Amino acid sequence: MAVNEVDVVVVGGGAAGLSAALVLARARRNILVIDAGSPRNAPAAHMHGFLSRDGFPPAELLTVARAEITGYGGKFVTGTVTDVAPTGTSGFSLSVSDGQPITARRLLVATGLRDELPTIPGLADRWARDVLHCPYCHGYEVRDQRLAVLGSTLEAVKFTQIVRQWSYDVVLFAAPGTLSTSARHQLRARSIGIVEDEVTRIVVENDQLRGVEVGGGRVFARDAVFVPPRFVPNNHLLTTLNCPVDDAGWVVADSTGRTSVAGVWVAGNVVNPRAQVITAAGEGSAAAIAINADLVEEDIRDAVRNLDLKHLV
Repeated sequence: MAVNEVDVVVVGGGAAGLSAALVLARARRNILVIDAGSPRNAPAAHMHGFLSRDGFPPAELLTVARAEITGYGGKFVTGTVTDVAPTGTSGFSLSVSDGQPITARRLLVATGLRDELPTIPGLADRWARDVLHCPYCHGYEVRDQRLAVLGSTLEAVKFTQIVRQWSYDVVLFAAPGTLSTSARHQLRARSIGIVEDEVTRIVVENDQLRGVEVGGGRVFARDAVFVPPRFVPNNHLLTTLNCPVDDAGWVVADSTGRTSVAGVWVAGNVVNPRAQVITAAGEGSAAAIAINADLVEEDIRDAVRNLDLKHLV
């Protein structure tokens, strides 16, 4: 079977896609991983919460994983999928940015998501350094420091209460008139500071975050800033294949990642915005096992049909 005719194409080479590729390669499936080489956690120096790999550089994890998959016969293509279309009942034809056509019996999409941040000067430049989004990923590294949380929604208030677990000095910056009386009361009960003003910029000096500036030029000294971003799934391939999505734009799938479109599975942040690296890897493994089982069922049908045809000759 040539590289352009495979059992499974995995689109996306992060933790979810590589975990799935490893399971499928060990199941002796001919698999191809297509990856653009721009992981979401590229700015992060370390990842946390991954058992036995706590503090491991994300790029190094991907390098090790790719070597493991290659050792079992898995193949990789650097690029993006430019077009995809069903062929038959559950197969697919794909076009890749390097020009080669590929056909696959099954498709796993693990293209992740992108973070949309508030348009505050200085914020994006510090992303994954001292502007953070996940206290479970980064909270321990900024423990007991002067922390800020930006946000005005009820979810942001709850998020601030979680961040409070890592420091006694936490300040919530919210737009004027957006916090309820109940929210203020709960925040003050746990000694969380409240600044109700528009944030105008993130103050950085000597390549280090120094504070948060609000209207009128007031600067509140802070060491790190947490921002609950807006998560946007990279689901163009899925919508191209007419996979149903919910009201928030996330593809609908079962517990194994199977979508309602025959032959299409999903795993990781493209379907689960809260999945950490270890969670995404688990979802990729579960999807791979389901995909292999689905292929086995097809192999059985093909074998029975071929046997019946021989008996007719």
